[in-house]
Amino acid sequence: MSLRFGISTALVTPFAADRVDVPRLARHADDCLRRGCRSATLFGTTGEGPSVEAGERDRVATELIALGIPAARLVEGVIACSVEEAAESTRRALNRGVHAVLLAPPFYFRPASDEAVLAWFTAVFRAVGNQLRDIILYHIPGMTGVPLSDPVISRLAQDFPGALRGVKDSAGDAQATLALIETFPDLDILVGDERYLGRACAAGGAGSICGVANIVPEAIVALAESGRDDPRVVALVDEIVSHPVVPMVKALVAHIRRDRAWAVAKPPLSTLDETVAARAIALLAPFASGSKVSS
Repeated sequence: MSLRFGISTALVTPFAADRVDVPRLARHADDCLRRGCRSATLFGTTGEGPSVEAGERDRVATELIALGIPAARLVEGVIACSVEEAAESTRRALNRGVHAVLLAPPFYFRPASDEAVLAWFTAVFRAVGNQLRDIILYHIPGMTGVPLSDPVISRLAQDFPGALRGVKDSAGDAQATLALIETFPDLDILVGDERYLGRACAAGGAGSICGVANIVPEAIVALAESGRDDPRVVALVDEIVSHPVVPMVKALVAHIRRDRAWAVAKPPLSTLDETVAARAIALLAPFASGSKVSS
């Protein structure tokens, strides 16, 4: 199966002395790309994007490219409340030549009406100006509290032709994802929940930006390309989501890379002890023959 977008690793972010450890991040991103991921995403939810200030995100992206990660294989997450910050971060990312920008709705003042959400995105898009392209709307209402409705998506696609690349659907509702795929055949619908990623890609989904690709990228690429869900992935994700998700993914990356620095989460998230991750670690065994981690 040929996927329009493919798999993008939602990179976890390594910290050292409260700054992002860019060399460590570059090695991990390069490894994920070499193991079949088409791109790597910076500063989404798994990357603790809202906990990293805009100047630091800009530094990291610039240095990552300087260390050899091609800009054209990066997606940058932008999670901000103000129009100005969202537009400036988006503009800088696009100026770097990134593959796409993953743009979340404003998340503080809620509930927000469709009209208000549309007005916010419209203001951001207009502020970005002529550079506007390859925007992936980030639908993750469990975190933002602000869902993206079909009318909002449709209106943005209509008002800014060619600007929208797609929608990342991280609401965790398989039927809703399948409905998005059917409703918006011209957009790349990306699946945030790896448990039904295969089914969704078989129905026309374009791929995924996903956290489990940090851990078992070959398996994620294979299930998306085959259009068949993987029971091993389902079991692993079930275990991950029974804990704080981002710290658990970081604990698993730390285990795989034999490097506890990866486990460190930035407050307000807490770092998990490896003993808490023991069951999830055990669930990695069935993947071992197909995974080769490079340093």
